[in-house]
Amino acid sequence: MVTPNLAWDVTYAVDRLVPHRTHRVRSVRGRAGGKGVNVARVLGRLGRRAVVAGLAGGRTGELIRQDLLDSGIDADIAAVREESRRTVAVVSTADGEATLFNEPGPVVGPAEWTGFREAVLARIPEASAVVLTGSLPPGVPDDSKVPFIHRATASGVPCIVDTSGPALRHAVKSRPALVKPNAEELRELTSRPDPLRAAVDLRDEHGVDVVVSLGAEGLVAATGRGVWRARPGEPVRGNPTGAGDAVVAALVSGHVDGTPWPHRLAEAVAISAAAVAAPVAGEFDADEYRRQRDTVRVHPPEVLDGT
Repeated sequence: MVTPNLAWDVTYAVDRLVPHRTHRVRSVRGRAGGKGVNVARVLGRLGRRAVVAGLAGGRTGELIRQDLLDSGIDADIAAVREESRRTVAVVSTADGEATLFNEPGPVVGPAEWTGFREAVLARIPEASAVVLTGSLPPGVPDDSKVPFIHRATASGVPCIVDTSGPALRHAVKSRPALVKPNAEELRELTSRPDPLRAAVDLRDEHGVDVVVSLGAEGLVAATGRGVWRARPGEPVRGNPTGAGDAVVAALVSGHVDGTPWPHRLAEAVAISAAAVAAPVAGEFDADEYRRQRDTVRVHPPEVLDGT
């Protein structure tokens, strides 16, 4: 789980978020986070061992290290001089909407990045899968994920990428096994408004499997085995912050097991919906997961040309 820009995630619950108003916070939760940590937490719930590789510094970095240790998550954390970032999610209990504030992260020096990169590259051949996820801290080049993809490919290890912007553009060109953008990230990458058409074009151009998160509408997937839509059986209210990370965890688990794509996507949608029902990112509601798993609909999409 290569997730350089680790964070201390703070979740505030308020009755309703109203701009320009003072809010009474009903509960506060703080824990180590960042997308890769959320994926690792869900994988742990699924009985998988995941190792988190990231960067951390300052007092916030110590909070992150201690929480990962207390949570039983294996971690290889490299120290940086600057303070690690915090993220704040404000969740409105009235409608389940979440508003996020994500700090950029510490500025990482060239020597700090080189040391981290070389340590991770050395461990990739030992892995069952490599997940490259989350944002890059300042100072880390946009193409920094490329060496990890190349090492994984050369080692016969599947590589799953969940990132955005220029980092996603560089990653796709390096042909990982799978990329998982959301609809907005995919539109930014391809300039195509239709996520299904964009996913198919991306697959055909670069030879990568593509799974696109559509929020409450589920997923679309364009893979070497076919094209599908997967929709939840019923809507779920709650905190959607870690839903995409739950999708990644399910996809990684299914990839390692060789699960057929329709079943893999059904698991991903069910766990994603169950993650929305959980109070914080990195968790999922087991009862909601079981309910959703029986009702997720996976089917081929409409004909792409609309006829």
